Amino acid sequence: MDQTLTRARGAAAAAFATQGMIFISLTTRLPDFQDKWDLSSGALSVVLLMMVLLAGAGSVLAETLAARRESAWLLRSGLAGIAVAEPLVVLAPSKAVFIAVLALYGIALGIVDATTNMQAVALEHAYRRPILPSFYGAWTVGGIVGAALTLAGSHLDLRWAALLGVVPLIALTLPLLRRGASLPDTSEMPPVPWRPILMVGVVMVLFYMVDTASTTWGPTYLDKVFPTPSGLVALATFPYLVASGLLRLVGDPLVARFGPVRVLRVGALLAFIALAVVVSAPNWQVAVLGFTLVGAGASVIAPLSFSAAARIAGGDDVPEELRLRRVDAVIGRFNQFNYAGALLGSVMTGAVGADSLRIGFALPMVLVLGIIPLASAFGVRSLRAGAPECAPEPLPPSP
Repeated sequence: MDQTLTRARGAAAAAFATQGMIFISLTTRLPDFQDKWDLSSGALSVVLLMMVLLAGAGSVLAETLAARRESAWLLRSGLAGIAVAEPLVVLAPSKAVFIAVLALYGIALGIVDATTNMQAVALEHAYRRPILPSFYGAWTVGGIVGAALTLAGSHLDLRWAALLGVVPLIALTLPLLRRGASLPDTSEMPPVPWRPILMVGVVMVLFYMVDTASTTWGPTYLDKVFPTPSGLVALATFPYLVASGLLRLVGDPLVARFGPVRVLRVGALLAFIALAVVVSAPNWQVAVLGFTLVGAGASVIAPLSFSAAARIAGGDDVPEELRLRRVDAVIGRFNQFNYAGALLGSVMTGAVGADSLRIGFALPMVLVLGIIPLASAFGVRSLRAGAPECAPEPLPPSP
């Protein structure tokens, strides 16, 4: 395998890991921010709504710029934004500054979300085999580090977490995949087959609804519903990520053996059962078990969704010199399903659960069952309706 591709894969994995570490580091500290700025559950929901909407705007911006700028350049810009925003979120001297820099983080989050996936699907195309689960595994490893740092530093002053802002600065210096200085004209690009992509996108919505509810509200759930020791509320997220990471590590052989449809349906059913455990948990220990099982059930949905969308977008009606440009644009827009799910997961869970987060978690518990009938959109026949099963030969990346 070309060393350029190997280095680019490592750089993209590092960007995924950085994104996961910073995101989970911040969400596991939400109870601290809530107490510091005296935010009610309703007020926190509004702040999260703002961040999600701005992340969606950042993803749209990345999609728009992808026609003119390389995803590597855009990803570095997003990482730079996170490097600025993360320390300021932690060190904010007032509630107004806290909200303002959280808005900046939201925009950067959307840019990085979109462009890491652009890099990942381009690399998967170049490798000519499924590798997206490994990138999401890197995100999970980063998230595990973020949750572990929260647990280890629970007795320290919150301000020490500002040091994490150096990590995205390191990640943006790594050698990402490049397309070359000359980008093809996309004015003659054939229309995108959005109908099959939409079916896959709804599954993404349901996944991120569950994922964001668990990672955003899980620590608060343990903190508010049970007499959980304050230093252990991050356990709602830590085992969730461990279980998710382990399943993502074996995701490729599982999908190869049983197929994406069966894997998705079993995972959705397990997530439903796990959320039922969370909702009915008599104590925080059982709730942690439920969150752990949620992580196992939902683990491979996102990488399978992005991989399917990329295969559909890179159809056989597109000349090779335009294919990667169209995939970048489609992935940027497809990433919007992420934020639709995040709205349901973070905002609706908090709004519905304003009086009781048990009721709030019942929302994703019920809606995740929608993945079971929608999984058929991931079948080989459905994917062939939008794109050939075998990808065309990749463009060689420039050094």
